[in-house]
Amino acid sequence: MDIKEQGAQHFSQDERDLWEHVTELWEIARRREAGPVRKLLHRDYSGWVTGLDLVHDYEAAVASVGPGTPRVLRYRLKPLKITIFDQEVGVVHYSYEADVEADDGTTRHVGGRWTEVYKRRGNGWLMITVSGGPDGMR
Repeated sequence: MDIKEQGAQHFSQDERDLWEHVTELWEIARRREAGPVRKLLHRDYSGWVTGLDLVHDYEAAVASVGPGTPRVLRYRLKPLKITIFDQEVGVVHYSYEADVEADDGTTRHVGGRWTEVYKRRGNGWLMITVSGGPDGMR
């Protein structure tokens, strides 16, 4: 997804670069590649998915994109707000829609929102936390 398609031309170059990182993570997750995810999460990562009772940790986040998870067939992301603080911390708010293949082979359409927080590492970003998930799960 090109950020310009979503009316986000007002983002700075740093914000567009961070958004590109977010979309790369979605592609890695779509391919269900846990290895690259390990390198893109901070070791002290924690996150909270809407509708779940407990916060999850680094290993749970890695497992959430592994081969045992539902396959994401298609998705569309819409950046809502991206803020970079002191060139060190990035916060990305966005909505998503996705077609997901369930265990029984049926496809279901899901939509939701995420807030993701990143810490700069050299020229890249490490995810330190997320909050959000599918709409309607409270």
